[in-house]
Amino acid sequence: MDLQIAGKTALVTGASQGLGRAIAKSLAAEGVRVFATARNEELLASLVSEIEASGGVAPVTFAQDFVAADGPEKIVTAALAAMGHIDILINNAGGSRPMDIDAPEEHWVEGMTLNFDRHRQVTQKLLPNFLERKSGSIVNISGNLEPEVVNAAMVAKAGLVVWAKGLSEQLGQHGITVNCVQPGLIDTAQIRRLYPGEERKKFAEREIAMRDFGEPEDVGNAVAFLASPRARYITGTVLLVDGGMRRYSF
Repeated sequence: MDLQIAGKTALVTGASQGLGRAIAKSLAAEGVRVFATARNEELLASLVSEIEASGGVAPVTFAQDFVAADGPEKIVTAALAAMGHIDILINNAGGSRPMDIDAPEEHWVEGMTLNFDRHRQVTQKLLPNFLERKSGSIVNISGNLEPEVVNAAMVAKAGLVVWAKGLSEQLGQHGITVNCVQPGLIDTAQIRRLYPGEERKKFAEREIAMRDFGEPEDVGNAVAFLASPRARYITGTVLLVDGGMRRYSF
């Protein structure tokens, strides 16, 4: 299926590794000009090489600390300067933040800032770009919302989902869609550390209908679809990419 996104522009946060890298590659393979931002310049450079080698549209990269106070401003300014406009925003940056029940306030602030506040701020700074063009796709990467311990990232991601739902109600009349993708257990470096060796197989056979973990490309493909005109009538939803693990609150 032609997703009809060739020639469009996208901003992807946390694009140097894991899900963000797969998303950037999936979009570039469809002909999207990607503005890929993350902290690690070396990983961003290797992303460019991989995309070029596979025949995708070479991305523009921008090394920036997403959590820095001026991070959203710098990222949006650089993206608009490089691309002229942005058609697609992928809010992907983040990381798990398990903590003690009496964790100090600074741990909560860091976890919420990384996993919610900066996404909201980047989005708000890009809203004039979307509203002026009366079109656009915003896709947020959520996560497991059934915690086994206190985890600031899960609290933040739940907030991200609720915020996205409200935003979709207000932006739909302007031709802008807002959705979330909730990955299950995807074969990334972070997940491999949590489920080493036989633990992966045991868990998958017990908990996942597809009997294995997903690949980053599975998430990238889902995001590319939601960001495309093919999904023009889908907004305010949470798309599960979990192989039937069914651990969710929304």
